[in-house]
Amino acid sequence: MDNNILSALKAIDVATLSRADWIAVGMALKEEGYPCSIWDDWSRNDSRYHPGECAKKWNSFHGSGSPVKGGTIVQMAKDRGWTLFGEDGCMNWDDAIEYDGDDGFTGFAPPDAWNPTLDLITYLEVLFDANDRVGYVTNDVWQDGDGRWFPSKGVYDRTAGELIASLKKHPDDMGATVGDWKQPAGAWIRFNPLDGDGVKNDNVTKFRFALVESDSLPVAEQDILFRKLELPIAALVHSGGKSLHAIVHIDAKDYEEYRNRVEFLYDFLEKNGVSIDKQNRNPSRLSRMPGVTRNGNRQYLVATNIGRKSWVDWMDYAEGVSDELPEMVSLVSYKDNPPELPEELIQGILRRGHKMLVSGSSKAGKSFLLMELAIAIAEGRPWLGFPCRKGRVLYVNLEIDPASAICRFFKIYEALGLEMKHTEDIVIWNLRGHAVPLDELVPKLIRRVRDQHFDAIVIDPIYKVITGDENNASEMGAFCNQFDKICTETGCSTIYCHHHSKGAQGAKKAMDRASGSGVFARDPDAQLDMIQLELTDDLKNNVRDGHATAWRLESSLREFENIEPVNFWFEYPIHRLDVSGELDGCGAEGSWQANLSKSSKRTSPEDRKKSLDSAYDICVENGMANIADMAEYIGLSEKSIRRYLKEYDSDYICKGGVAIRR
Repeated sequence: MDNNILSALKAIDVATLSRADWIAVGMALKEEGYPCSIWDDWSRNDSRYHPGECAKKWNSFHGSGSPVKGGTIVQMAKDRGWTLFGEDGCMNWDDAIEYDGDDGFTGFAPPDAWNPTLDLITYLEVLFDANDRVGYVTNDVWQDGDGRWFPSKGVYDRTAGELIASLKKHPDDMGATVGDWKQPAGAWIRFNPLDGDGVKNDNVTKFRFALVESDSLPVAEQDILFRKLELPIAALVHSGGKSLHAIVHIDAKDYEEYRNRVEFLYDFLEKNGVSIDKQNRNPSRLSRMPGVTRNGNRQYLVATNIGRKSWVDWMDYAEGVSDELPEMVSLVSYKDNPPELPEELIQGILRRGHKMLVSGSSKAGKSFLLMELAIAIAEGRPWLGFPCRKGRVLYVNLEIDPASAICRFFKIYEALGLEMKHTEDIVIWNLRGHAVPLDELVPKLIRRVRDQHFDAIVIDPIYKVITGDENNASEMGAFCNQFDKICTETGCSTIYCHHHSKGAQGAKKAMDRASGSGVFARDPDAQLDMIQLELTDDLKNNVRDGHATAWRLESSLREFENIEPVNFWFEYPIHRLDVSGELDGCGAEGSWQANLSKSSKRTSPEDRKKSLDSAYDICVENGMANIADMAEYIGLSEKSIRRYLKEYDSDYICKGGVAIRR
């Protein structure tokens, strides 16, 4: 990551930016590989900030041929007086340590009562075993032409046990143990044990710890951030200058794992707004020794064993922060500023950005119904009696010949008697012959609809793009997640249709009629189901031209109360509401009401077989159907059902109280 980008970002007051510039900053951060949390934390400084808005917008950024990059942020900062201070200053793993500054204390108060010797003893006990050899530098230092002090190799052959014993023997004279140090320079210590033969990375015997230091933030803020990010800190030392030195658990088995873990640690900190000194990455690094003074300022032990206990324990936390899932937000944060609900696209049924499933049999004219809905939204008119908010619709046609699909829209407009005022707000994507599984289609769809300001996306039908076994709940759960992705990343309502399972559906609840797993019914925010009605003899005689069919629309809604069932006629090419109420007394196809009215007429073998098959399909569970349930469904006695089963014994077995299809 580029430190200059984060430094530049801090120089930009988000409250002074237009919404377009604010979005440009977010796009640039994502393009440069930063997490959404950086943008979100920075955006909180604006009174216009709304929780969750950054994450929602972030998910809509998918790159382009000419992406917004980090240079946009840098230029914004320069326009506000910020200046660029050279390159990022990264060193190689084995480079020597440099002078780390001497600004004095910066608002982080040292302890009132200070025991220097105890500080160093505690530090050694926390970081080393008694037999570990410790490297440190006190008086082996040199000064450059600018007056800056630098350490040399120092001492590296004494064990932690020896040093602790000597410090306890001379509690009031630390110099007697580690040697006197030069006051302008202070003293240093290596946080990983050595082999006693040198101070290079090859001389490190255990890769336990790494140094985290940030001298670009106030010391008090460093302390807050280290604790907030739950770093597994074994020892936290004030440098006596402008930084804290956090000695962090790495717990690596070898040098290669150490490098990888340090890279991850540093990258994580950068992504979460902590600009750190990358010169500190090598395991033989020197850090500030607690218990000494520098220019009158104390190098002291701030804390030990804070944050997570180990690297593995911290990784659980880090992976949770880095997963880019939305943050958990307390309800109290919304008390005075509750979020606005999305507008209703179909009044009382569907909100913008939500999902709706339309299910029905193959004779229901579902595609015509969805085209009517697309027209209703584009023209801002009612659909099946429900007012629609005017909007822009993408109709994804997966099944119908392109020419036929387009002509259907024209026929529907004509049959409805509508003037084509807003046909520019209906966009058709003809994919017959080009359909791919939904998880492959969705990224392409999202890319295509970006910045086209659609309000709804209709996918007709889903069986063309279904992935997995439609009867497998987990596979259908993964499939339906793709509709969530469309809604989340486009902000559009997603409307799709699915067919009924086989057999009569009238005895089932509306939400149980769709074919396959119950996930289809539970997943959408709104499910509308169409079921055909059994017409009375009088209605059959009065049906217009003999081709109209009667239907009932029932609902299962998450955001609203379920609607009163709506009856309507399908008269090619449109559906017309039953405003006269003549369909109110009709039973749904296969319901007990319809079956009861027809039971006296089922005398032919064909009728008896059809009735038996329908009852079995409805009542079957685990390969068998309860005879009592079948009798209740048809409206006959169990004795009659057994007679039917015996009549068709080539297809059924009657065993005790159950029927089994051969």
